[in-house]
Amino acid sequence: MRAALAGVLALCAVAPAGAAPDVRRGEQLYTRCLACHALAYDRVGPRHCGLFGRLAGSVPGFEYSTAMKNSKITWDEKTLDRFLAKPLAMVPGSTMTYDGVSEPTERADLIVYLKRANRTPECGK
Repeated sequence: MRAALAGVLALCAVAPAGAAPDVRRGEQLYTRCLACHALAYDRVGPRHCGLFGRLAGSVPGFEYSTAMKNSKITWDEKTLDRFLAKPLAMVPGSTMTYDGVSEPTERADLIVYLKRANRTPECGK
């Protein structure tokens, strides 16, 4: 019994590290982004609807930095993860002033939330 309990506790201890990204947690984390961004409209930062597959610096009518317009980044899970980790390291000269999201699980949660949000009526889907 003691060995079985120890095994269950060990499994629980490692489960979060391998857990799938959490959409709800991503939505909560997205509130940090709302100071500058919104899903369906531009604010200080560009809208996030239509983000995946979009060329960085290409939202019509939004005034991007030259660095972002010239970055040649196409947003997908991998590029977004790298950018969210260290925006200014990935695009030096960007006007994004946020330091980044250091926790990989938080970035994964944000990304899965943004992917889901892009399939909602708010984003025209």
